[in-house]
Amino acid sequence: MTRDSLRGKKVLALVSGGLDSTTIVHWLASAGVDVTGITVDLGQPDERDLSDVPERMRAAGASDSVLVDGRERLAEYMMQVIHGQAYHEGMYWNTTGIARMATVAVALPEVRARGIDVLTHGATGRGNDQVRFELALAMLAPEARVYAPWRDAEFEDTLGGRKLMIDYCRDNGLAVTATEEKPYSTDANFCGLTHEAGRLESLSTGTDFVDFIMGVSPMAAPDEVEEVTVAFEMGQPVSVNGTSVGIVQAFEMLNEIGGRNGVGIGCDVVENRRIGIKSRGVYEAPGVTVVGYLYDKLLQLILDRNRRKFYDTVSRQLADVVYEGEWFGPHAGALIQVTEAIAQHATGTLKVGLYKGNIRFIAATDVPYSLYDEEGASMEKVGELSHGWSQGYMEIADYVARGMAAAGQTRKP
Repeated sequence: MTRDSLRGKKVLALVSGGLDSTTIVHWLASAGVDVTGITVDLGQPDERDLSDVPERMRAAGASDSVLVDGRERLAEYMMQVIHGQAYHEGMYWNTTGIARMATVAVALPEVRARGIDVLTHGATGRGNDQVRFELALAMLAPEARVYAPWRDAEFEDTLGGRKLMIDYCRDNGLAVTATEEKPYSTDANFCGLTHEAGRLESLSTGTDFVDFIMGVSPMAAPDEVEEVTVAFEMGQPVSVNGTSVGIVQAFEMLNEIGGRNGVGIGCDVVENRRIGIKSRGVYEAPGVTVVGYLYDKLLQLILDRNRRKFYDTVSRQLADVVYEGEWFGPHAGALIQVTEAIAQHATGTLKVGLYKGNIRFIAATDVPYSLYDEEGASMEKVGELSHGWSQGYMEIADYVARGMAAAGQTRKP
């Protein structure tokens, strides 16, 4: 699909309001394409006020532009990611990938209400987001078609670069905040930030120049431990430091608490993208990092050894599903059924200490489904469990081991 093929037709553009969005909307509208913009509010911490994005898009040539609230949907999906401990390589919590799923899910009712069957996005042809947006749309709205400007030769030839887009906007009197001097790009939602491109593409460059938004560098965090207590009911955080919260509020409060202690700030990862190339990202996700740590501690208490092995396999597969944009597929559905069933037993109150980017476990209380038996685990002579009960177990284990040795299957030192 090309721009020329869209002349005189209606297109819905998923727009953030930044440089790419402004450029694409104007470039399409100037060729006679009727563009409607839709922006999903995901609590982007790098934006002072999203309410003016529709006006900016109309100024760029959109015939209409709307803002819809996607924060609750994102929080819901993010908790499912945490329930699966579905982080990607290097402990990246998939905050951008899951946000794309929330964006499409929230935008679709607006698309259908307008009877528009062509959508466009600003994702480049080198990254993951093109796959995420388009697979989500294909699974939820198979009747829709997608126009990807970055895969249109005309767009790539004339506007396929940050400097070219900035010059284009300036030449056409379009207001954008992007500058050629900014050393990286940022993609944000209230669950996490992704910094990439620019100077970050060089592996000889550290991250000292990155201006963190959701918190401070661990090195700049206070030189004292801050304790935080979070209560969970059936896998959901319901209170923070004694204050009752919903999921969105829990993330917001823990973003503030974790961020000021450098937790989840500056995670530097060289990862494998779905299309096969590697990329470098610097991530911020303080609230998600705290909730993820706490939930893993609950899993340690409630899962027996066999379910833990099964869960870990499911977890790794779910991480790939999220990262690669297959959230709405049947594979994801089967995996989520497992992790959500386990979440029904994840109830308890946990206290941790935060210090310069680190999280230290302090206490777990009121965990009704815990399998941890303090007396059974003790090295002291307490409880009913007798050391002698292991005799029969060890005799069987020894018998099997000797059989392997007799068969010549054991390894030599």
